[in-house]
Amino acid sequence: MIAVTGATGNLGRLVIEHLLDRGVSPSDVVAAVRSPEKASDLADRGVEVRKADYDEPETLSSAFEGIDRLLLISSSEVGQRVTQHQNVVDAAVENDVEFLGYTSILRADSSPLQMAAEHKATEEAIRDSGIPFTLLRNGWYIENYTEQIDQALDQGAFVGSADGGRISGATRSDYAEAAAVVLTEDGHEGDVYELGGDEAFTMEELAEEVSRQSGTEVVYQDLPEDEYKQVLVDVGLPEGYAEVLADSDSGIADGHLYTESDDLHQLIGHRTTPLSEAVADALADRD
Repeated sequence: MIAVTGATGNLGRLVIEHLLDRGVSPSDVVAAVRSPEKASDLADRGVEVRKADYDEPETLSSAFEGIDRLLLISSSEVGQRVTQHQNVVDAAVENDVEFLGYTSILRADSSPLQMAAEHKATEEAIRDSGIPFTLLRNGWYIENYTEQIDQALDQGAFVGSADGGRISGATRSDYAEAAAVVLTEDGHEGDVYELGGDEAFTMEELAEEVSRQSGTEVVYQDLPEDEYKQVLVDVGLPEGYAEVLADSDSGIADGHLYTESDDLHQLIGHRTTPLSEAVADALADRD
């Protein structure tokens, strides 16, 4: 049995899709989710849905019963991840899970990004658990930007603190496919994959691509990190989370979300989704 945590999230749903595409029977897949009622569509397809709340260890213990291979998709709750992820690891140990995959961040063990600290701690917890593992150190999702296209078109600009830093972005589907590969193939135990897209881009290149395809001029406006943080706060983000995002954006300028690794390409067996295609898909979804 294969379990995927956070299975009603954007990445989790795609991992399950790729598992099914790879021939895994729905009856052999467990969607471990905080709110089972949100996974009714998965249940309708034969996937077993189990309640699994990162903050409720007893739900994790029962959710992982009979599970052989587990994917821990990192929590979205920045600042709470270490405890939440430790709860998952402990429940996996309790249930004798044979393999644990984890969605981390590029160079988690050495990255200076604030966001990397919780990933590094989780990686250490996984190593200490004794469970055979694979670390999927995901780079930035292209959707971090394409989901802002409406706002960028309205305002005529993307805003950030990335300067001219290159971003090794890939789509959620690319990263999800890599996760499905390591969940269904032997030989990945102990491996650490630095995952990023084949075609890196700058924020200026993103703006140019959106302008070209939409017919509406969009530019990239670069701000000092503290000013960008305030922009994020002004649009409603909690101050702590805004600080982490602004720090990550500044880290792009210093090359911390760029990689020359072709691990992602090698895992999925084809080139990653190019920026132009991701932008085209996002624009098509607006119609």
